[in-house]
Amino acid sequence: TVDLKYDDVSYATVHQSAFLRCGMMPVQPIKELWWFKIGASEERVYYYDPTSVDAALMKRARRSSRDNTSLEIYPTQLSDEGEYKCRIVVWDNTGNSTEPSVPISKEARMMLKVNVPPEKVEITHLTSGRNLSLRCKSEGAKPPADILWTKTSPDGVETEIPDLSKIREIEPAGELYDTAEQIFYQLEENEMIAKISCVVRHHNTNTTIYKNITFVSPAIQNALKVTMQRFAEPVLYSSTENQDGQDNKAGLVKISADPGFKVPYNTSVTLKASAPGVFPEPRYLWWVGDQTGIAGRELRIDNLEEDKSYFVLAENPLGRVVLEVPVHITTPDYSQWNDSSKDGDVNEGDTTEGLDTGAIIGIVIGALIAVFFIGFAVWYWTIRDGTQVFSPKKEKPHTIDEETVPFRSTEKPLLRTISTQTLEGRRSRREPSI
Repeated sequence: TVDLKYDDVSYATVHQSAFLRCGMMPVQPIKELWWFKIGASEERVYYYDPTSVDAALMKRARRSSRDNTSLEIYPTQLSDEGEYKCRIVVWDNTGNSTEPSVPISKEARMMLKVNVPPEKVEITHLTSGRNLSLRCKSEGAKPPADILWTKTSPDGVETEIPDLSKIREIEPAGELYDTAEQIFYQLEENEMIAKISCVVRHHNTNTTIYKNITFVSPAIQNALKVTMQRFAEPVLYSSTENQDGQDNKAGLVKISADPGFKVPYNTSVTLKASAPGVFPEPRYLWWVGDQTGIAGRELRIDNLEEDKSYFVLAENPLGRVVLEVPVHITTPDYSQWNDSSKDGDVNEGDTTEGLDTGAIIGIVIGALIAVFFIGFAVWYWTIRDGTQVFSPKKEKPHTIDEETVPFRSTEKPLLRTISTQTLEGRRSRREPSI
């Protein structure tokens, strides 16, 4: 008799080698060797005839060098998983060399399980002061991966975080599985820097993946403190550094704008807030200026006419985060200049309506300053020339008395005065000489 040695279930890792055992005890000369994959029908994988044929009907399959009857597949694919059948035909003459050999056929069935290590691991988080909400997700593993959390002290000692409040979710993704675990943790008062690791372990493929996230106390980094009286207590909006060395100020809170954060004048905008991976799901409150807040994921802004900053609060039992969302206008409003159809009395040459109050006041002040400087210049040059233009004084009439006319130092009398000469001349002309 011939017995086959095989394993009911064999395991392999995708992209590595798979080994399906099917050996003989005792070893006998082989007449034929067949390997089939069982599905809706038997699919031939490999055939061997020592006399002539050694054919791999599946290109990645070959006979194992261990015993010449077992099967190896390399590289293994996820589609290789399933049930296989090994059929061995040997010659047996029951120890009597004078009798003709009799072919004996033996079969064995076995399962091949193909494991897939996690292809992606990521940490997402939401922080509020020292309260942390962390979510670690392992994607594309088979079977589902295990997750645990550790914390590394400043001196480099790594310990598992005890007594965690956690929630685990396993979601199928086709033939693979995504595993996510949510934890809530509060940093200690004396922790200025905390390095927390998500450790993903996939025992079936001997895979361990670390993803680290480092939280820096606001005492070290510059934190933006936003105080809103309507929310009673100050909101601390702190910075964190993730495993890729990038700064994330708002954790998981994401803001999007449709059609964008910069839009033309008089355009309607829809702002949307989301926090993927945050548990419990936050509630959102939007407001601008002193207006009453609007609850919901979305904020609809109709006909935006100027640059404005909107605020959104994301809050769950763990904490809260406030974000400022500025929206800008890219084109000015020209309606007051070229929309003259509304004013029937406006002439083409009349541009005074285009001037605002500030421009008119500036023109008047400039004109007054010009008049002042012109008047000052005229006054200055008048004083310099010794004339008085603005308020001349009237001189009193001056009469000369002949008897009071002064004499020079020669003691000779001066000529007669102009008035006396004039009078004599007049007499001489009136009284002709005889």
